[in-house]
Amino acid sequence: MASRPTSSAAAAPAGARLRVGFIPLTDAAPMIVASAQGLFARHGLDVELSREVGWATVRDKIIYRELDASHAVAPMVAATTLGLGCLATPCLTAFVLNANGDAITLSSSLARRGVSDAATLRAEIQRTRHERLLVLGVVFAHSAQHLLLRDWLRGAGIDPDKDVRIVVVPPPQLHRNLAAGTLDGYCVGDPYNSQAVREKTGFIAATSAALAPGHPEKVFMVREDFAVARSEEHLALVAALHEAAALCDDPAFRPELVRLLARPEYLNVPARLLAPALVGPLDLGNGREPAASADFIRFSKHEANAPTPLRAQWIIDGLVRHGLVPKGVDIPANLARRTFRSDIYAQSRARHGAALVT
Repeated sequence: MASRPTSSAAAAPAGARLRVGFIPLTDAAPMIVASAQGLFARHGLDVELSREVGWATVRDKIIYRELDASHAVAPMVAATTLGLGCLATPCLTAFVLNANGDAITLSSSLARRGVSDAATLRAEIQRTRHERLLVLGVVFAHSAQHLLLRDWLRGAGIDPDKDVRIVVVPPPQLHRNLAAGTLDGYCVGDPYNSQAVREKTGFIAATSAALAPGHPEKVFMVREDFAVARSEEHLALVAALHEAAALCDDPAFRPELVRLLARPEYLNVPARLLAPALVGPLDLGNGREPAASADFIRFSKHEANAPTPLRAQWIIDGLVRHGLVPKGVDIPANLARRTFRSDIYAQSRARHGAALVT
């Protein structure tokens, strides 16, 4: 572990190279496009993208200033600010990278036993109650995937704390564990759902677009003191990402986006695994009709990028509802507005001729 962070606001002078992290997932697309298409550079920024292995690593590197900013699961901003499982470090986001984009994938073994949805999963759990607990994976304890999975289970009368075992597994390792039989399912962003369908190791039981339409999924996370000390660069980062996100949602650009993300330095996966979520159709597996991919993931449409307090509150309420905030941890009344900074987003947009719509 790196040494304890100092209280100084800036680890490097304004204008220095910015080190920005990402996990190899489809929803890192706005950051990758902003880099590859020269949008960061056009806004006067020197950005180095750093591919990371998991969300805990991302969190710790933000805390200890090894990253200036990063692609992050949306609840990580509030969780890090509160110090849930880590050193309490005030963080914020001024840009939501995407809405929707997750899916719950279950194993082909469960499909062969008649499982097709949450209700039939409950029946299978009851049938095998005395044999073994099913093991389901999520990417991070404080993630939209964890909230979505727990809500989906509870909606079918499955107790996520007693009837199954939920474990944290880094996104790139989820499918290999499903294929090996050590996981019975997971909730994650693509391409790891489409990979399971393509390789016939699993099927998509539900998409987050259906479970919680428009939910904030990934965000652009920085330390609060970075946003203060390097505010001009932060505003420029948000502006570049806004342009990139709009490009990612352009249907004419999607085939090129698939080719870009597939490159070794980015997601390093075959384009055929990226195309279902981005170009469509989205194959759900298990012999069902493919789904339209139009709303599976949104990078810009319907004000997806606005970090509104309402979106932050959806996260905070979910963390509390599922007991992911330990008793005794005080949740400040202003946590939503402190962590999802619509004011900074509006400042960046105003400089580029657009106003915030909430």
